[in-house]
Parts: sequence; C-alpha cells; structure tokens
Amino acid sequence: MRGYTYILCCSDGTYYTGSTKELELRLEQHQNGEGANYTAKRLPVKLIYVEEYQRVDTAFYREKQIQGWSRAKKEALINGELEKLHNLAECQNGTHYKYFKERN
Repeated sequence: MRGYTYILCCSDGTYYTGSTKELELRLEQHQNGEGANYTAKRLPVKLIYVEEYQRVDTAFYREKQIQGWSRAKKEALINGELEKLHNLAECQNGTHYKYFKERN
C-alpha cells in the first residue's frame, strides 16, 4: 500500500512531520483539528513538502528519520538543497571530534 511522508508548516512557523496512506484525507483531518494535538493548536497548517513511497511502512520510517532532524536540515530538504543535508547532519558541538582535533 502506497504511503506518504509530509511536512506541514503550522501557523506559528513550526514544522510538523507525519506519514499516512491517504494524504488528502490526512491533510483535511489536520485542517479540521483532528490530525494531531500538535497541529490542532497551531491552525491553519500548510503542506510544504511531500515524499511518496510504494509502502506505508517506508513512509513511516522516513517520518521518524526527519523528525529527528534540526530545523535547518528540514529546511534544506524542503528547499531541495540536498547537497546541504550531509553537512547539516554533522555534530556541531565543541566535543565533536572535528573541533576537538582542531583545538589540540
């Protein structure tokens, strides 16, 4: 069964990532405040990104992957800037090996 991973932009500017097997129905549910507690409090929402998969479980796994991403990485995906994804995935804190080596 076909599946979709999608990203919504909420009225407060935050992003909501979800997956479904019926995209139009799910979007209607979100707009009616029935989709998720998160989006129900941030209406209206706007569909800004979607990926289609042959299987709904693949869409679900992709949803979980994207949910763990930073806002900057999600925006690179939304904007089609796929070349930025790798660098945005790299740890940026001071204990990361790349920065630790530079200081020592």
